[in-house]
Amino acid sequence: MSIKPDDPLVLAKSLTQRADQLCTGLASDTADLYELVTPTTAELLRWWFGEDARQTRPFNFHPGQQQAILNTIVAHEVLGSPDLKALYEQACAEALLVGDRLAEVSQPKHAHPKYCLKMATGTGKTWVLQALLVWQMLNKTAALEEGIDDPRFSRRFLIVAPGLIVYERLLDAFVGKEREAGNGRDFSTSDTERYAELFVPPAYRERVRQFVQGNFCAKQDIGLKATGNGMVAVTNWHLLQETGEELAEAEADEELLETAGIVPEAHDVARHVLPVVPGRATGNSLEVLDNRWARGRVIAFLQALPDLVVFNDEAHHIHDLKKDGEAGEVEWQKSLSRIAEGKGRRFVQVDFSATPYNERAGRGRNAGSTKVWFPHIVADFDLKQAMRAGLVKSLVLDKRREIGAVPLESLEFKAERDDDGTLRLSEGQRIMLRAGLQKLKRLEQDFGGIDPARHPKMLVVCEDTNVSPLVAQFMVDEGLHDNDVLTVDSGKKAELGEKDWAPLRQRLFDVDRHAQPRVIVSVLMLREGFDVNNICVIVPLRASGAQILLEQTIGRGLRLMWRDAEFDDIKRENRERIDRGEEPGSLIDILSIVEHPRFEQFYDELMRDGLVGTTGDDEGGSTVGDLITVERRDGWEAFDFAVPFILRDVDESLEHLPIELDSLPPFTQMPRSALSALLGKGDTFVSQDLQSSTLFGDYRVEGSVMNVSGYNEYLSRLTRRVGQALSNPLPRGNRIAEHLATPYMQVNSTVLAQALDDYIREFLFREPFEPFAGENWRLLLLQPVIDHIVKVFGLALVQSEARGTTGETEVRHRRLSEVERITLRESTSMDVTKCIYARQGWPARSGGLERAFIEWCQSDAGVEAFCKLSENKHDFVRLRYVREDGLPAFYFPDFMVRTADAIYLVETKAQQQTSHPNVQRKRRAAATWCSRINELPPYDRNGREWHYALVGESLFEDWRSKHARMAELLAFCRIRAATSHVDQGLLAI
Repeated sequence: MSIKPDDPLVLAKSLTQRADQLCTGLASDTADLYELVTPTTAELLRWWFGEDARQTRPFNFHPGQQQAILNTIVAHEVLGSPDLKALYEQACAEALLVGDRLAEVSQPKHAHPKYCLKMATGTGKTWVLQALLVWQMLNKTAALEEGIDDPRFSRRFLIVAPGLIVYERLLDAFVGKEREAGNGRDFSTSDTERYAELFVPPAYRERVRQFVQGNFCAKQDIGLKATGNGMVAVTNWHLLQETGEELAEAEADEELLETAGIVPEAHDVARHVLPVVPGRATGNSLEVLDNRWARGRVIAFLQALPDLVVFNDEAHHIHDLKKDGEAGEVEWQKSLSRIAEGKGRRFVQVDFSATPYNERAGRGRNAGSTKVWFPHIVADFDLKQAMRAGLVKSLVLDKRREIGAVPLESLEFKAERDDDGTLRLSEGQRIMLRAGLQKLKRLEQDFGGIDPARHPKMLVVCEDTNVSPLVAQFMVDEGLHDNDVLTVDSGKKAELGEKDWAPLRQRLFDVDRHAQPRVIVSVLMLREGFDVNNICVIVPLRASGAQILLEQTIGRGLRLMWRDAEFDDIKRENRERIDRGEEPGSLIDILSIVEHPRFEQFYDELMRDGLVGTTGDDEGGSTVGDLITVERRDGWEAFDFAVPFILRDVDESLEHLPIELDSLPPFTQMPRSALSALLGKGDTFVSQDLQSSTLFGDYRVEGSVMNVSGYNEYLSRLTRRVGQALSNPLPRGNRIAEHLATPYMQVNSTVLAQALDDYIREFLFREPFEPFAGENWRLLLLQPVIDHIVKVFGLALVQSEARGTTGETEVRHRRLSEVERITLRESTSMDVTKCIYARQGWPARSGGLERAFIEWCQSDAGVEAFCKLSENKHDFVRLRYVREDGLPAFYFPDFMVRTADAIYLVETKAQQQTSHPNVQRKRRAAATWCSRINELPPYDRNGREWHYALVGESLFEDWRSKHARMAELLAFCRIRAATSHVDQGLLAI
């Protein structure tokens, strides 16, 4: 792919091209990238993106998130550029010759590693942020453990939010939602904990959990809270902005005081000398003094840190703004530049934004604005890509060309004032609000029929805070209840105070779960960071045509509402219809924009690309297309399935009966006197090895005495050796690790030692034997004697085993009827009579075999009941199996079928897929699970045998064409459980 040097996103495209080259084979562990990164990074990449690991999780990074992570790692770790200019030189040097780009990237504010990740709203920027934090932290930890000071990595993080809404969202993500009654935050609800299975490999999970919990700082704790070995600080940008303004004033004062010939004012001298001074408007307010001191303390603390990684969420706030006709940095970005001073490459800045650009006004009366993209964009996953991938809602514009005889284009869309100066909504705004409310009511009615727990919402974005109360009152006048409307403005927290703001904030972030409020009215407070899923209608009432504001407004409603797999078909068809220029067939995961025609040019590009559709005024159709909810039929009990789950097996105990010592054979290979003749007093005994590689205690001896100093130590070691007599062979070598000497026999060592002592003294030589008389115990060190004792007692232990069972098998049943309703598409389902549900469905694509299976079950008199299983609804009917690569995974059968003598778990497969290794492993696991069920009493398994059947398509068609019975086919296809130990070792239930 050819990349033009003048492309504003040339850096992102070049890095993507480089990353793609290095990551060929990433999923199969063969990519070149693995050899170019640290071992820690390689382990993370295998966990995040390796196919083996991905198959074991219910959630994974999507391609946009993966590209953002990989591009950042390639730029920072593989290329290792110390600043933005060096990154351009390595990735796309020719781009520096275009325009003023070289001068731009050479500015001091880019003199450190700096990356911007452009990701569409709703595509999971926070997950990428947390993954990069884990990457940095674990690499720094590994380097420190090896005594290496790697400047590329850090354990100190500052996460900056643009406002209160995003700030609260980040707190929720890292440390969990607030508990009721103000009892702190529940860490178990945090993204850090809920998605730890994705972010962190198992070996590091506890380390990351402790790091976040022990080092987290809210904005008021930065610099004050004692942390362990790092920092995870979250703040909003206001703290740094106000500090930056004060620092700017201090620099101006310094310049004034040092200017020759100018006598400074007294208040300037005081401000320069005193550490903090009150504002003129507030007098000597101690609160103001304390707040200003705290802000200065934070900036000083951050400046003093040796290294720091800053994550800027919604980073379109931090760059150049127009001021007096010139471009200038916002104040809090200046604070970040001051914090970065002296750190060099140890200061890393990672910006996240869906809209990383500034708008430059064109010249001329009718000239539009131009996007000026940030120069450090290293990854680009835009709204178009997200929509094509189905990761966000599809967009449609509500087209209402005329209301009565008045075209909407000619109506005013801004609030207006009447003759006495009172502000009121314009007629155009009223029409737009009524249209949005009408759409909302239709969605509520239709969605409620599919799932009563889904509550669509409407968002109204007003032009200023004076208009939002008018909108709220208008909604009430249109018939809504006061509790149906929630108004959230920028100044709301200041008006209410923290005590009253907290419940409003909680209500705001929980709108998805409750029927009220139905309409949310806001100005800029919810422009970003308002991460809810159920915004389905947006009415933008604002005068500004700035594209960045339009994109941020739309972003509030992009997050998916219907995420279950059963809705994938209808959402895919909606995208295909929009791409063909047709109206969508339903409004499932469709975001309706009731936009004034004057701003429709903003959507033109998306419409040309087939990504934005339109809907008209027709109210006759359904907003859910042909989706229907199917309830349990009357008399469903006769067709239900009770799936048994073994919670606890019968306990099997192993005990040892007393050993009859007088029945044990004595040592008869040679008389005791002959043994004594072989043994010289005080000499080291050496004899021929009679049993090679015999293990004595901690040492392996080759035909020599056991290395002990007395009889008691000998008896201790002999007890241990006898306990290991039937254990697995131990590795050869001079020294045997302690953890390898695991006794095979479950016998009390004290009892065994006593028995050995009694046997030696009374029965070993057919006469009394006193070990302490002279040095008699040394006879016991002879190899033949030791071999005899070990052999005799090893066999005696086996013969004394007594096995018994205690307790009962505990079984719990889960019934398919627990799922009272399912959602199907009418066009891909049919009426049935042998199922707990009145209809059964199949996939719109490649669902022919499943449809034929349903038809055969319905028509075959030998089938008493059947049911198509839903992975989302019947999620408890899942089996564990071990994949070909050795990793555990879950498996969901397609159907359950009951015949007169058996219950079948059925998997239908295309013929070419039946021989796949993982399919074979699934069937062995399912067969083993069924065999365990068949060991239960008949009343726990519905009086029938349970079997697993793998039905291939060609075999299915062959038997069906010959008018065979379904029960015969399933009996033929059923899988028998493995009986060999090798096969059983492959199964995990």
